[in-house]
Amino acid sequence: MDTQAPIRRAGRATPYLFLAPYLVLFGVFVVLPGLYGLWISLHDWDFLLPRKPWVGLRNYQNLFSPESRDFGDFWQSMKATGLFTLFSVPFLVVVPLLVALLLDREFPGRTFFRAVFFAPYVLGVAVVGVLWRFLLDPNIGLINNMLSASFPWTTDLPWAWVSLVGMTVWWTLGFNAIIFLAGLQDISRELYDAAKVDGANRWQLFLHVTLPGLKPVLLLVLTMTILGSANMFGQSYLVTRGAPANETRTAIMFIADTGLRTFRMGNAAAMSYVLALALLVVSAFNFRLLRHEDT
Repeated sequence: MDTQAPIRRAGRATPYLFLAPYLVLFGVFVVLPGLYGLWISLHDWDFLLPRKPWVGLRNYQNLFSPESRDFGDFWQSMKATGLFTLFSVPFLVVVPLLVALLLDREFPGRTFFRAVFFAPYVLGVAVVGVLWRFLLDPNIGLINNMLSASFPWTTDLPWAWVSLVGMTVWWTLGFNAIIFLAGLQDISRELYDAAKVDGANRWQLFLHVTLPGLKPVLLLVLTMTILGSANMFGQSYLVTRGAPANETRTAIMFIADTGLRTFRMGNAAAMSYVLALALLVVSAFNFRLLRHEDT
């Protein structure tokens, strides 16, 4: 009789026991709401009405039909989301990387400066939005007052995009910088020493040692930053309020307005799944392009 069999079975079950709390939370707060949202998107769903008729894929078809009510506004909001992502992601990757490279060096007060760069990230979006709304107000804003100018930071293009991208970079760069810093500290110092012996300069060290060592971290940061930028809501809602003429009204803003203000939850749910599918495609492309290969 194999007396070790129960022990082996218990050993195989151990990882699942540790995963169980996470799987339960993931199922309750992610999977079930996701399936429920998909169900809602297939109905003409209004919380104020007793009946919620089944419409199948009509809510999705309307998003691709130029004659529908939501076609123009939805794709305008998707365009705004794409523009914000395009404008913000390079800064949210490059600037934190430069900050991480500086903070990776030995100098007095390094820990203090790490805290300073990370500090804005702990603020909530409401605090950040109200702060920058005050700073950027075209009439009474502190920035215009200091510049003795009247730039329309929140009411005209391209200033509205400059404002949204600038405040977002200030707010969130610390998080990406900390991730890059952790990746830099994981690169073996011996690789740098060997490259220096071979005569590599600083640029060559960065290009042939630092960047390859940061490739998996770069993939993580790039993907998270794209997803975060594409889900931008609070900054535009609080600072520009979609102005001018809804040019900075992002997809999340329009989805929230459709579902919570006009009570068309079925249409809003369909929009959210179209946005999610677009982000899934972009994320898959990132992994395809920058996936880490062991050498």
